[in-house]
Amino acid sequence: MKKVMKLSMVAMVALLAVGCASTSDIENLQSQVDGLKTSVAQASADAASAASQAAAAEAAANRAAQYAQDTNSKLDSMFKKSMMK
Repeated sequence: MKKVMKLSMVAMVALLAVGCASTSDIENLQSQVDGLKTSVAQASADAASAASQAAAAEAAANRAAQYAQDTNSKLDSMFKKSMMK
């Protein structure tokens, strides 16, 4: 009976020592979570900025393509007129 009581006490002490997290552990985890939230917010802002810049670059490229097409049409027209003379 004494042996069972000793073993159960040892098991209980081991369970308490291993199973409980200290407040410093919880605070450490909370600070890591807060740091990750900040990193995620910054990454999200960077992605939104990059998407905005990409849209502006696409619009500029489309305008340049349209100008090039207009210029090519004018040059073709001028070439055809010069060939008719």
